[in-house]
Amino acid sequence: SPLASDAPADLQPVPGLAGCVMAREAVPDVERLLAAARAEGIALGALSCFRSIAHQRQLFCAGLRDCDGEAALRARFVAPPGYSEHATGYAIDFVQRGADCRAAEQCFALTPGGQWLMRRAPAFGFELSFPAGNKQGVGWEPWHWRWVGTPAARARFAAARTNFPAPPA
Repeated sequence: SPLASDAPADLQPVPGLAGCVMAREAVPDVERLLAAARAEGIALGALSCFRSIAHQRQLFCAGLRDCDGEAALRARFVAPPGYSEHATGYAIDFVQRGADCRAAEQCFALTPGGQWLMRRAPAFGFELSFPAGNKQGVGWEPWHWRWVGTPAARARFAAARTNFPAPPA
């Protein structure tokens, strides 16, 4: 089943991350995570936070001649519309400010910010959505984290881990 059918009603800007809005209940933990990273000399930013289903469709279909016909391979690297964790308001794609590596590359894991997130993000209610070899068959995304700081948020993503859509045929 899809993760989201339309925008959550409780989106709020994340202070210090221009253009980033997330579910209101996640924002305090994002702020605490960013402050702790700064205190340790880590400059994190955000590439993407909440994304509407319409925006996700644009990303999913970008560069494809036939979005539906070429979707199977694309779904391994970009979630189909309605299945992106970004549509829940609980997901964030982090970047290492000032790093030579682009956010959507595996080299992010080697940046100080990527290494810091692997060690410290769980303490702020975040888990890595798509580690290497994940059950969903999604490519490894060391920059993509989801907030699971409440039982309701954890339950939402636990269901998604087992019900992730098979790539369209």
